[in-house]
Amino acid sequence: MDYSKIRIVAMDLDGTLTQHKQPLDEAHIAALDKLSEKYHLLMVGAGQVMRIFNQLGKYPIDIIGNYGMQYGEYDKESGNIRMIRDINVDTDKAKIEEKVTFFREKHNFTDFTGDNVEFHPSGCITFPVLGTKAKTEDKLSFDPDRTKRRRIYNDVAKAFSEYHVFVGGSSSFDMAPKPYNKYFALDLYCSEKGISHENIVYIGDDYGQGGNDESVYKSDFPYIKIDDYRDFPELIKPLL
Repeated sequence: MDYSKIRIVAMDLDGTLTQHKQPLDEAHIAALDKLSEKYHLLMVGAGQVMRIFNQLGKYPIDIIGNYGMQYGEYDKESGNIRMIRDINVDTDKAKIEEKVTFFREKHNFTDFTGDNVEFHPSGCITFPVLGTKAKTEDKLSFDPDRTKRRRIYNDVAKAFSEYHVFVGGSSSFDMAPKPYNKYFALDLYCSEKGISHENIVYIGDDYGQGGNDESVYKSDFPYIKIDDYRDFPELIKPLL
């Protein structure tokens, strides 16, 4: 990596800067403040821009959401996010329900609580293996090392070929309509800003098979791996 060419530090949120869906702590706010003195900061998320912004405690940062379907820029005057892009894609819900039911029966995931599928307004979908209303403790204990889901990942990805499929959270498969994924989002950002891939370094924890950072990790974008969000302040020191 040629640090002299880096102009933007892009990063994931959950697992990279915070525990899952938890707020920033003081150490990570301080680390972001130091980075912002030298680089432009960019959050690249799987969720909605405003959900990410609120989880960050409205930290001043530009945010890509929904794998590039959303993009918002921080407005200093208002202290809020100004939405630049917000794309929604139609979903054939009946077809998705049918496919998910097929996989439940095929892999003995028929015991679930709540809805069979979670449909998001963007057109992204979630296949919650334990259902949408499963208890948190059950979700956390279901597949902590992702072995169960990775065993059938290729099968699911093939069946949902019109989507990018990710091993999401602790017990689900998340899906974004193609071409949207984090690589596509960053590449689009580069095109819109007139910069090259070598000008952005990405920091993310979910780089393994089916991870939502995998597309960036396997690309030509400079990439810094992180496996414990608590290491972030130390990990970024070479950039400073």
